[in-house]
Amino acid sequence: MISVVIVGTGNVAQNLFQAFDKVVGVEIKQVLGRNENHLTFAKDKASINTDFTQLPSADIYILAISDDSIGLVAEKFKDIDGLIVHTSGATSLEILSKCKRTGIFYPLQTFTKGKIISFESIPICIEANNKKDLELLQNLGKTLSDTVIKVNSEKRKILHVAAVFVNNFTNYMYTIGAEICKENNIDFKLLQPLIEETAAKLDDLTPYESQTGPAKRGDQKTLHKHLQLIKKTHQRELYTLLSNAIKEKHGKEL
Repeated sequence: MISVVIVGTGNVAQNLFQAFDKVVGVEIKQVLGRNENHLTFAKDKASINTDFTQLPSADIYILAISDDSIGLVAEKFKDIDGLIVHTSGATSLEILSKCKRTGIFYPLQTFTKGKIISFESIPICIEANNKKDLELLQNLGKTLSDTVIKVNSEKRKILHVAAVFVNNFTNYMYTIGAEICKENNIDFKLLQPLIEETAAKLDDLTPYESQTGPAKRGDQKTLHKHLQLIKKTHQRELYTLLSNAIKEKHGKEL
């Protein structure tokens, strides 16, 4: 049995709590947060606490908090004998250097408020300073996911950059598409099958091979027509920027 304390009340903390609460082999000793009102998600199932000076003994303390808070909060755990880990993709292991034992437990997924997801297919990237702690994180990760992989801080940061492109930026494209549909009284859900097929193609093709559209084809007339239809300046600028990037990548000179 691996005992854990979850520190945080945000999207990652809540998803980790719900996931660990359902698996055999993990005991949630406590959920710790600064505001008791934000701990209601765990109140009926685990011990909750707002006092960082009253910490129970545990194998692993998971700092599922914002990147900017990790260093400051880690200071409060410098005398703890358990393994202190954070869940950030963009923050190095060094930020925990004042703690006795340190590691990374980074679930590579997007977490949204109010949406609880399954961890089974989520890659969990781990890192630690010694073999024993790495094995402990490996065992913890395996209670949730089929994919637990050792990734050092530098590669994890690069992976996080790539994740921003494929997730955060892509979702912003959905937002623009939804705005254009709304402005013209069109149901955005009509695009749902297209969105799903775009992602599904990656099971068999590389992103480069999957690219379609007027920019790849070098269809200048369609590109100009689209620009005339787009009303907002920043959307036209983004359309032009991305179209030029696709043309350059696929060797089209227009």
